[in-house]
Amino acid sequence: MKPYDTHNPADPFARSLSAFETLMGTLSGDQAGAWTHAELEEHLQVAGRELLRQLLQDHLDLRTRREEDQLGADPRPVVTGPEGRARPWRESGHARLLASVFGLVRVTRAAYRGPGVCNVHPADAALSLPAGRHSMGLRRLAVTEAVRGSFDQAHDAITHRCGNVPGKRRLEELVVASAVDVDAFYRAKIPLPCSRDMPLVLQVDGKGVVMRPEALREATRRAAAKAAGGHRARLAPGEKPNRKRMATVACVFDIRPAPRRPHDVIHPPGSRSDQRRARPGPKAENKWCTASLVRPPEQVIADAFDQAHARDPKHLRPWIVLVDGARHQLDLITGEAGRRGVTVHLLLDFVHVAEYVWAAAHAFYKPGTAEAETWAADQLTAILAGHAARAAHGMTVQADGEALPAARREAVDACYRYLTGHLDQLRYDTVLDKGWPIATGAVEGTCRHLIADRLDITGARWGLPGAEAVLRLRALVSNGDLDVYWRFHATREHQRLYPDQQNYHLTA
Repeated sequence: MKPYDTHNPADPFARSLSAFETLMGTLSGDQAGAWTHAELEEHLQVAGRELLRQLLQDHLDLRTRREEDQLGADPRPVVTGPEGRARPWRESGHARLLASVFGLVRVTRAAYRGPGVCNVHPADAALSLPAGRHSMGLRRLAVTEAVRGSFDQAHDAITHRCGNVPGKRRLEELVVASAVDVDAFYRAKIPLPCSRDMPLVLQVDGKGVVMRPEALREATRRAAAKAAGGHRARLAPGEKPNRKRMATVACVFDIRPAPRRPHDVIHPPGSRSDQRRARPGPKAENKWCTASLVRPPEQVIADAFDQAHARDPKHLRPWIVLVDGARHQLDLITGEAGRRGVTVHLLLDFVHVAEYVWAAAHAFYKPGTAEAETWAADQLTAILAGHAARAAHGMTVQADGEALPAARREAVDACYRYLTGHLDQLRYDTVLDKGWPIATGAVEGTCRHLIADRLDITGARWGLPGAEAVLRLRALVSNGDLDVYWRFHATREHQRLYPDQQNYHLTA
C-alpha cells in the first residue's frame, strides 16, 4: 500500500485525487493510444481497483482524524466494556488490517484500556468491523462464488477481482461462518400470503454426498473400514462403496389446480390420445427448499411443515405430500402431521409406480417391443383411473397363467406388493380431477440443483462443515433470499460482536 505523492496533505482525499490524475495521465498518453480495448480494460481493472482501495483508505484515515479531534475536545470520555467496567486510559494509533473487495486497507483508531480487561475500540462498532480481517463485502463475494463452483474456482475468481486477499482454506471458513444464521432467518421470515384455492404441496427426498471418511455417519464409517480390509479390484454387483452421507432435501410450494385425465399423462400406442392436445399439469409457484447433511430427516421434515404452517396457519388449504414410497419417510411424515393435527393428502410419486410397472412389463415381454409398451401403458392408465387393485390382481393372474419362471416372476410380485401396499396413496383419479400434481419432479430437480450440480462434481470429497454450509447457502440462493438474508446476517453479526449497541441497522 505505497502512498501516492501529493502536494496538499491537508486534503484527506489528496492521495485518491493523485491516483485519479495519474490514471487520467496514463489514458491520455501515447502508450495508451496504441492499446486495444482489451488492454484498456485490463489496465483499468487493476488501476481502477487500486483507486477504489485508496478512496476507502482515505475515508478511513479521515474518520481516524475526526476521532482524534473529538477526543481532543473531550479529554475525559467515559467508555465501558461489554462487562460494564470502565476503561480510564486512552491510547491512539491502534491499527488493524481490513481485507476489502478493493484490497487491503488499514484502520487506525483509539483504544480504551483498563487494568485486567481487554481493550475497547468504539470506532470498530461504528464501522461494524468483523471479528477477523475479511470484510462483509468480501464474505458476500466468497459465498456467491463458492456456491456456484468449486473452492478452487471461487478462489481464482476472487483473486482476479480483488487481488490475493483470502486463501483457499480461509475462503471455506468464511463460507461456513456465513451460513450460521440461516435457521434464524427463516424463523423470522414471513412468507407471502396465498389464496386458499391454491393447494400447498410438500415433497421430501434424499441424495448422497461423497464425504471424507471422518465426515461419514458412524454406521457408514464402520462399513467402509470393514470393506477397506479386503483387496478386491472391484465391487460385487449391488455392493455400495460406503463413501456417501445422505442429505435430506425438502421443498414446499403452491400450485394452481390444473385438472387432467389419465390420457393426458399416458398415451397408449394407437389410441386417439395422440390426436388430442394433452392438458398441461400444475406448475410450482413460490417454491421454497431446504436441505441438510447434519440434521436428521425428521428435523428437515419438521422444517418443511413449519414453512407450510407459516403459509397456511389456519390449515384452510389442501396439504398434499408426495412421497416415493419409502416406509421410513412415510412414518416420519405421518408422525409429524399427527403431532401438528393437520390433515395431509399422501400421494405416491407416479414415476416410481411406473418404474415398477415397466419392470413387470419386461417380465412378460421383451424390452423395447411394442407389446411391452402397450401392456405397461394399459396398466398405468388403469392405475391413473383409480383401478390400482384391479391392475395388481390382473398381472398376478397373467403371471400364473403363463407360468413365469421365478427370476421373471419376482418383478411381477414386487410390483404387486408395491401397489397393494400403497393403495390409499394411489387415488390418482381423484387427484387428477382436482388438478393436483402426481409426481415429485420438483424435489428431484431440487436435489439435482442443490447437490448434483455442486457437491457431486467430479473428484469432490467433502468435510461436514463445508458441505453443510454450501448446501444451506445454495438452498438460500435457490429460494431467492440471499440479499435479504445477508442484511439479516450482517445485523446479527454486529449484535454478536457489539451487543451494547443495539441501534445498528443495515440498509439495502
